Amino acid sequence: MTPAIETAGLVKTFGDTRALDGVDLAIRGRSIYGLLGPNGAGKTTTIRVLSTLVKPTRGRAMVLGHDVVADAALVRRQVSLTGQYASVDEDLTGHENLVLVSRLLGLSWRDAKARASELLGAFELSDAAGHQVRTYSGGMRRRIDIAASLVTRPEILFLDEPTTGLDPRSRNQVWDLVRRVASDGTTVVLTTQYLEEADRLAERMAVIDHGRVIAEGTSRDLKSSVGTNTLHFHLANPAQRGAAQAIVAALEGGGTAPESDPGAFAIKVADAAAAAELLGRFARAQIQVLDFSIGAPSLDDVFFALTGRPAQNESAP
Repeated sequence: MTPAIETAGLVKTFGDTRALDGVDLAIRGRSIYGLLGPNGAGKTTTIRVLSTLVKPTRGRAMVLGHDVVADAALVRRQVSLTGQYASVDEDLTGHENLVLVSRLLGLSWRDAKARASELLGAFELSDAAGHQVRTYSGGMRRRIDIAASLVTRPEILFLDEPTTGLDPRSRNQVWDLVRRVASDGTTVVLTTQYLEEADRLAERMAVIDHGRVIAEGTSRDLKSSVGTNTLHFHLANPAQRGAAQAIVAALEGGGTAPESDPGAFAIKVADAAAAAELLGRFARAQIQVLDFSIGAPSLDDVFFALTGRPAQNESAP
C-alpha cells in the first residue's frame, strides 16, 4: 500500500541551524502516527514542511501522492493543521468561530451554521457555544481549535503538541477526541514530547533527535530494543546515591538513567531475580529504599538508551 506520507532525505536549514538533517518517514493512511522527541528536535519543522508552510532545503516529501513543493495547492486541500497555540478568535463565541472558518472554506451560511453546530455537539461544547472563547478552559480551547481544523473533514490532520499545558483531565479528553477522529478515517500525525501520549495514541512512532529519525516502530518495538525490564526505586536518603550507584555498577556492569529527583533510579535488569539481588545488596549495605517497581521499559527509558540523556532535559535552540 502506498504510504499516505513519505519523505526521503528531508533537510531544512534556517541560516546556520540545521532543523532537519535527512528525515525518512513512511506513514500508513488511516492511522495515528507519533513524532516523538524533546523541544528543538525537529518535530514541528517536519510538520510545517509536510503541511506546505515551509519548503524543504533538500530531499523530498510526498503527501497523499503529491509533492509538497510542486503540488502544494493540492496538498493544502486535503490536509489540516492544528498548531501548538490556539488559532481561534477569543472575542468570538465558539459557534461564531466555527461559522467563520466554515465560511472562509467556502461553505454557505446555512451549511456553515449546520457544520458548526455538528462539531460543537461532537466535541461536547454545545453548552458553551454562545460563550466567548476567552471564557473557555484550556481543554475547551484546545477542543474548539481541533474542531476548526475538521470543518472540511481532511484526509490528514496534523496535530502539533495537542496537549501541551493541559491538566490531566483535559489531556484525556483530547486523547479521546484524537482517537475518535482517527476512527472516522482521518490519518492523524501528532508531535509530542509527552512519552505517555505517544504510548497511548500512536500505532507507530518515530523518535527524532537533532533533526534525525533515530528510531521508528511500534511502542512495543521500541521498548523491546531497550530490554525486557526496568527497576524504578527511590532512596530514603539521596545522600546515599553514590553508594547505591557503586552497587549497581558492580552487579549490572553499567550505570543508571538520570532522574530529576536525586533519590530516584531507573535501572535495566534481566529479570525479577536480578532486581531482588540488587535490593538485597542495598539492605546489607544499609541503604534504605522507600519504594520500588519493576516492569517493561517506558519510552523515557527508550529515549535515554538511544541518546544517552532523558528527553525532558533537552532544551529548544
